Amino acid sequence: MAPLYIALVHYPVLNRTGETIASAITNLDLHDLARSCRTYGIPAVYIVTPLKDQQALSNRLTAHWIEGRGGELLPERREALKLLRVVEDIPSAQRDIMLRTGKQPIVWATTARKEDESLSHLDAREHLDREERPFLLLFGTGWGLAPAVFEHADAVLDPIAGTGSYNHLPVRSAVAIIMDRLLGKWKL
Repeated sequence: MAPLYIALVHYPVLNRTGETIASAITNLDLHDLARSCRTYGIPAVYIVTPLKDQQALSNRLTAHWIEGRGGELLPERREALKLLRVVEDIPSAQRDIMLRTGKQPIVWATTARKEDESLSHLDAREHLDREERPFLLLFGTGWGLAPAVFEHADAVLDPIAGTGSYNHLPVRSAVAIIMDRLLGKWKL
């Protein structure tokens, strides 16, 4: 199975009026994302933001749990938060994966909106099973990834469909659901 890397993108993303913005990093997203990714064996999780203050905040929070008192109290949390890598942009995450694996990653984007040519979760799982190149799966914060991100993605995954018309999952929930669909040990 090909390695799957996750990126939580804070720029470029949309706000509720459709403008491209940089969203704020939250402590809860960092913790929950790291713990979910550790559960599913993700080798690294990229936190994407060009904002220096947000990079510093992320590094300060993770340092507390990796090197500080938090890691002493909860060593299992330390192991999860070691997966986080703060990068300035998506190409930086791609370069890091290339350095780690020697192969350029295949980039998949996610969205809550139905796209005409989207890749089903089952087909994505099959790609992971047979592909040798690594994958980078992008999740947007705010109101989703900006259109420019989709232009550079190799595929867009199907959105997660709930039972009704409401479709605005917290990003950390969407990450967990999609990781389980792509990597979980379940039978159809």
